[in-house]
Amino acid sequence: MIPSIPRLADYDVSELYGFLPSECPLEILPDSYYRPWENVVRNLQALILSKRLRGVIDDLRVLSTDRLRTDAEWRRAYMMLAFMSHAYIWGGDRPLNIVPQSISIPFVATCKRLELPVVATYAGVVLWNYRPLFDEEPIDSLENLATLTTFTGSLDESWFYLISVAIEARSGPIIPLMLHAIQAARNGDKHTVTECLRSFAERLDELGSMLVRMYENCDPHIFYHRIRPFLAGSKNMAEAGLPDGVLFDTGSPSDKYVQYSGGSNAQSSVIQFFDLVLGVEHRPTGTNANTPPAVQKPSSNFLLDMRTYMPGPHARFLEQVSSIANIREFVTRNRHDRGLATAYDACLAMLRAFRDKHIQMVSRYIIVKSRESARSSSPPSASSQTTMPRREKINIATVKTDSNDNASTRKNLRGTGGTALIPFLKQARDETGEPAIDAWARRLLNNGPGFVEPGVRLGKVGEKGSGEVQVLGLAGVWSMDDSDGGICHW
Repeated sequence: MIPSIPRLADYDVSELYGFLPSECPLEILPDSYYRPWENVVRNLQALILSKRLRGVIDDLRVLSTDRLRTDAEWRRAYMMLAFMSHAYIWGGDRPLNIVPQSISIPFVATCKRLELPVVATYAGVVLWNYRPLFDEEPIDSLENLATLTTFTGSLDESWFYLISVAIEARSGPIIPLMLHAIQAARNGDKHTVTECLRSFAERLDELGSMLVRMYENCDPHIFYHRIRPFLAGSKNMAEAGLPDGVLFDTGSPSDKYVQYSGGSNAQSSVIQFFDLVLGVEHRPTGTNANTPPAVQKPSSNFLLDMRTYMPGPHARFLEQVSSIANIREFVTRNRHDRGLATAYDACLAMLRAFRDKHIQMVSRYIIVKSRESARSSSPPSASSQTTMPRREKINIATVKTDSNDNASTRKNLRGTGGTALIPFLKQARDETGEPAIDAWARRLLNNGPGFVEPGVRLGKVGEKGSGEVQVLGLAGVWSMDDSDGGICHW
């Protein structure tokens, strides 16, 4: 039996705004019983700055989740508890590895209800953390968006989240469009599939233009040193001071330390939806099309792992889409229809271009800043040290996983998403071009700008033969390679 086309409403997916909630997130929980949480979140930045946050949370009473009624209320509760828990863990000179019962008990219950791990995910900091400035205006415009909560109170942090909110909203109409294309492919309707793919490609081009607006209001230094540390998870954080991860104290004898990845854009369901409907296949990082299947362990596939960090209904929606996706097969079967093949290849080109923009952005915000930090964090000379011992604050932005600062160890650097960043991003980008139908498009997408002459291969756009990427920025030409990890993954 052929699987049915999923109904969006069955998976908490909006016809208009995709994986964003159908109604805007609540700005306050209606029951005054939850006022203690609201008070902490409203004053989060001041409490962090004054170093009072941990004491205030320690003194909070345990609030029950029994008074949460609607999905919107559960989502707001999750968002607030996620921000409070991360602020508690990372908001001091040293991270704390035990979260008190005042946060842990309701946080664990809320995560269980929403089918999320006990950590701040993309859903909490992006999907359920915005409000429109004017209700009558659309939310796919950055000019009509504001955040509900941030750690720092900075424009930079709000802008970092809101770029993703706007991309999610602008992507929303693509979801019903491509489900319609899947149905049209089942009916053998080449014209409808072609038109859907053309609209998809145009919208992907818009998303790329929206992504690069990050540079307008999010400064790389502020992001790397002020924002990124609060988004860190508890996985691969031994060097930062969490060798065992974090324990959420619920008072149960079965409580144990957990290690979860932090917030990552790979937890965005819409980007994985794009790959699924286009038939783009992503392998575990470090493998390629020639790697034997026995070596490709599913558990090492970062993108599949990230589905466990998505709200349950969204993860199940992607699973259903993977069972019905037929566009790549349909286009391959009708490859002699030039209009259809060109429309499909245009989608792959636009999605690959989007990933190229993201690689350059991550390089500026993560790679360059990590190298600057490494240079500036060299041990002080003996003459510059005072006789009085000083308690240094751990900054996870500068923490390495190994004391040896060489290329091989820097490749092991991990971000809050829990994987080596640049190798993952490059492989995901390159895999995007593999399904291309037209031979010329396949050469363009997989090998760079094309061939100078038969048999002469050019490197990928903007890359040296070694894989190093050159980017022309405001400060001149700088380079990046595979040696550093980071937080953001598309």
